[in-house]
Amino acid sequence: MALVVIGAMFVIVGVAMAAVRTAGWGRLSQPNTQASDRLTTLEPTGRGRRLSFKPDLPGLGLVALGAVLLLAGALS
Repeated sequence: MALVVIGAMFVIVGVAMAAVRTAGWGRLSQPNTQASDRLTTLEPTGRGRRLSFKPDLPGLGLVALGAVLLLAGALS
């Protein structure tokens, strides 16, 4: 039972850690200052390369560790 609780806590903390790190980047794009640019395209301008796995590896590692502990707790 303890493995299940610890595993669930690792999963929750890992997801929260990845979400906070991703949300810390700010807005997806910077708003255009020219009104004519807004009418011609729907693509965001500004920062690209927002979604990468490298900064989220600690959170994803905690989720994976929690999943292993949940599986171990379910099998015991």
